[in-house]
Amino acid sequence: MDKNKRPHILVIRLSAMGDAAMTVPVLVAFVDKYPTVQITVLTRSFFKPMFSQLKNVEVFEADVKGRHKGVFGLWKLYKELKLLKINAVADLHNVLRSKVLKRYFGFDKTPFKQIDKNRAGRKALTRSKNKVFKPLTSTHQRYVDVFTALGFPFELESSHVLAKEKCPEKVNNLIGQDAKQWIGIAPFAAFAGKMYPLELMQQVVDELNASNKFKIFLFGGGVSEKEKLKKLESSYENAVNVVGKLSYSEELALVSNLDLMVSMDSGNGHLAAMYGVPVVSIWGVTHPYAGFYPFGQPIKNALLADRDKYPLIPTSVYGNKVPEGYERAIETVSPKQILSKIYKTLDR
Repeated sequence: MDKNKRPHILVIRLSAMGDAAMTVPVLVAFVDKYPTVQITVLTRSFFKPMFSQLKNVEVFEADVKGRHKGVFGLWKLYKELKLLKINAVADLHNVLRSKVLKRYFGFDKTPFKQIDKNRAGRKALTRSKNKVFKPLTSTHQRYVDVFTALGFPFELESSHVLAKEKCPEKVNNLIGQDAKQWIGIAPFAAFAGKMYPLELMQQVVDELNASNKFKIFLFGGGVSEKEKLKKLESSYENAVNVVGKLSYSEELALVSNLDLMVSMDSGNGHLAAMYGVPVVSIWGVTHPYAGFYPFGQPIKNALLADRDKYPLIPTSVYGNKVPEGYERAIETVSPKQILSKIYKTLDR
């Protein structure tokens, strides 16, 4: 990199909400260490509010289903990015699209470093025979390693989180005047193998609601989840289904003000963690050893399926592979365990 130029680093993170949220603490730490470096995050425009607090960080929309689709679309994207005078690239995704961009940036010898996903380590951790059950390097640290490879080393600390957002008027109107502690519950996940049964989560909500000490916010997305949570909300005085009622930035503001989030191994846990909100996470056929544990959270806050009964866990990194007989593995975490962990975490 030309040290005479003001550094402008392109950060590629094109994927899901949780993956994008995991980049935030890393960028908080980076900006703290290198306040004069310009960062452009290439991601979905929907994720832009996640990065709004960060100085010298802009979001560039990757329209991979529209104008940036395919090889020729990625060439167009490359040409648009070069107008920003990008002089280094941190690829935190390392997929086919970013590999094509690497080739394009290689034409003018722009430094381009990619995350090491340690596929061999993941395979060893998740295979059924000769499983190597040991923790892999966290995804957050792997992100840091990419910047280090570009010549920007820094340390990642648990204090590298976003500040609490001011609750917008729409959020206050939804909640009303309530001095109770705020608990978020996000019972859904991308794959069934890491999703806690709603009827069991309802037992958790039953007790929290009956205590009259908590305001319970139900998080999800999509029509199906919205209807399920709407039905759940109707049974409880202290529960609020937020699906479809807030913009994404308003929802993030609400998350930042929670006292605690209960989440699966899913994006909502990472959103809460990027604000330093305590997260009680529930794990089915996935496991924290794969490196996707919410940032800065003590491992004691993880409630894990019983590996004595289900020794093949983790069966995959993302929860998309559920061996026969493992469909109900997550149910070895009881509602009583979840409630106990909530109470202990809030009292600490």
